[in-house]
Amino acid sequence: MAKKCFLSFHYKADSWRVSQVKQIGSIEEQPLLDSNKWEEIKKKGDTAIEKWIADNMKGKECLVVLVGEKTAGRRWVKHEIKKAWKDGFGVLAIHIHNLKDSAGNQSSKGTNPFTGLTVDGEAVAGKVYDPPYSTSTYVYDHIKENIEGWIKDAVKARA
Repeated sequence: MAKKCFLSFHYKADSWRVSQVKQIGSIEEQPLLDSNKWEEIKKKGDTAIEKWIADNMKGKECLVVLVGEKTAGRRWVKHEIKKAWKDGFGVLAIHIHNLKDSAGNQSSKGTNPFTGLTVDGEAVAGKVYDPPYSTSTYVYDHIKENIEGWIKDAVKARA
């Protein structure tokens, strides 16, 4: 049975790669916003963004950070990780830099998004998965074959 997950990622740089992971169909997640809707929410300010995140995390049991080149440094990704950890979600990250984007390009590997993050003095200890391939189709297949187990393990680790 699919786990209910919140996906965290750098929208502008990685939305195409994220859509590939969504197409695997192994997880239930929040709907992805198109760029116009995201801009509408951003224009309303930080409180509106926090509300959107909180509303879309309701009923979820795991946070999956899809890590591209600059994901770890994104302010709202950090916020989502901390909120998920505080709320007791399973937490994990998957490197997606070797999936191709809409132009057929791969990107450089990003850093661990959990490094240095703490919640109430406790280090966020999510597991980070890095598919051992450089070919996009092999990376996709590796994620497809393993994502359900990774999520199950992350949820179990926080239970």
